[in-house]
Amino acid sequence: MDIFEAMRARHSVRKYLDKPIPADVLAKLREEVDACNQEGNLHIQLVTDEPGAFDCAMAKYGSFSNVKNYFVLAGPDVDGLEEQAGYYGERLVLLAQMLGLNTCWIGLTFSKKKAHIEIGPGEKLVMVISLGYGADQGAPHKDKPMEKLCRTEGEMPDWFRRGMECAMLAPTAINQQKFCFTLEADGRVRAEALKGPFSRVDLGIVKYHFELGAGPENFVWA
Repeated sequence: MDIFEAMRARHSVRKYLDKPIPADVLAKLREEVDACNQEGNLHIQLVTDEPGAFDCAMAKYGSFSNVKNYFVLAGPDVDGLEEQAGYYGERLVLLAQMLGLNTCWIGLTFSKKKAHIEIGPGEKLVMVISLGYGADQGAPHKDKPMEKLCRTEGEMPDWFRRGMECAMLAPTAINQQKFCFTLEADGRVRAEALKGPFSRVDLGIVKYHFELGAGPENFVWA
């Protein structure tokens, strides 16, 4: 499975099998966590074999079951943290999918007190991402029409359309798709988060998808 196949195959999964993640797979995930932390100035953590975070009423209400592994998305409490967490968190999500695992972005329905989370001075927790072998593969989300999610000056170039097709595959909080991409007259691309829960995190997620589809050699961000 390549990264584009992973985009199409990946859906949110909340129920997991009682199946451990092999050591070689965990090693690849930890290597990518280290790379994301270095590149994005983040404090992402991979927690394994730890069921406490989802042993709570909120998780049961959210229909989560048998969650024992998760990514912790955290970093310095500065402007842009949420977007960075979304961008690099989705990089980990797609790698997990390529390695045969399933995931779900989670903002509220877990126990922060029971979770094994390290938050240093001046840092902030953004979200967590559940991880494991899904009891199923999830279901596709419904998309808004592309014209509702972007604006272009004149005819839409093929690279921009490819970017939008990939952005539309991206997960967003409650499938809200509260984002807009604009192709400006000078060829730059502006990506904006609209009002909605976790929309700044979503912006990072969809920007990562857009870059993969459009090709970073074809544009620069405004």
